Amino acid sequence: MIIHAMSTSTIPHSTPTGLATSGVTPLSNLGVIRVEGEDAATFLQGQLTQDFSLLALSEARLAAFCSAKGRMQASFVGFKRSQNEVLLVCSRDLLATTLKRMTMFVLRAKARLSDASEAFSLFGLVGNAVPPALPDAPWSQWRDGEASVVRLYPAEGLSRALWVAPAQTENPAGEPLAEPLWQWLEVRSGVATLSQPVFDAFVPQMLNYESVGGVNFKKGCYPGQEVVARSQFRGTLKRRGYVVHGDAPMVAGDEVFHSRDAEQPCGTVVQAAPNPAGGFDAIVSMQTNAAEEGSLHTGSASGPALRLLPLPYPLLDDI
Repeated sequence: MIIHAMSTSTIPHSTPTGLATSGVTPLSNLGVIRVEGEDAATFLQGQLTQDFSLLALSEARLAAFCSAKGRMQASFVGFKRSQNEVLLVCSRDLLATTLKRMTMFVLRAKARLSDASEAFSLFGLVGNAVPPALPDAPWSQWRDGEASVVRLYPAEGLSRALWVAPAQTENPAGEPLAEPLWQWLEVRSGVATLSQPVFDAFVPQMLNYESVGGVNFKKGCYPGQEVVARSQFRGTLKRRGYVVHGDAPMVAGDEVFHSRDAEQPCGTVVQAAPNPAGGFDAIVSMQTNAAEEGSLHTGSASGPALRLLPLPYPLLDDI
């Protein structure tokens, strides 16, 4: 397996001075879909981009739910609480639409889907708040009583985890962490969570999902599989996920332009957050040739300038 890092022009890549390096924050932007029944895992196996049939209780999965055209309509961190119960954590603003569409495919499967957002508490853990017993590999799961703790990709050299437990469970231990700081670390991890403004806009590789454990190319069929596989193996992919910094505010759905083309955007902001040191950082899905000579801007080719940051993980070059 060959990997390579994306070549970019960069600005300094370091944690801002005085930034809190550990803590706990509630995640109000996320919700939970619960899938219950003896066919829960096999049902999800036929719907999502990752392998759920072999999912162990010590693992989690990053996965996407796609249209027939291979476009992402939701993204999840999914894990089993038991052999017959799977939880899918996703953006709250996509939950109702996703739940409705996925339920249409249940047919005769022995699986029940429900919105369990009010039944569970979700927290983000950073630094020393991440339990030392949690394995180091991203998408590992560790059970702490009734709580499930999932290792996420690090950001700025800081360990991060997702904590999910029944609503009546005592909150995780740790100093309070500002939720905007968590959102910034999410951006700097380079692993995007899909939300409503970018619904149905990208195949998974346009967000580098194949490089961060979000796509399994050896599993069986799911909606959009042919498009996703063709993008990988026929060299047709011309967009990738990048991390950028700019001085002006950015939000998901903003268009990105290259200085050489004032008419057509070259990319889209997927996820953005204020940088504690000033300005804004964002994950952008963008044409790969836009990372070459010239300059990047939001809104128009003469809009606020953007600068590329180093991608915090290598991209898979071969499967």
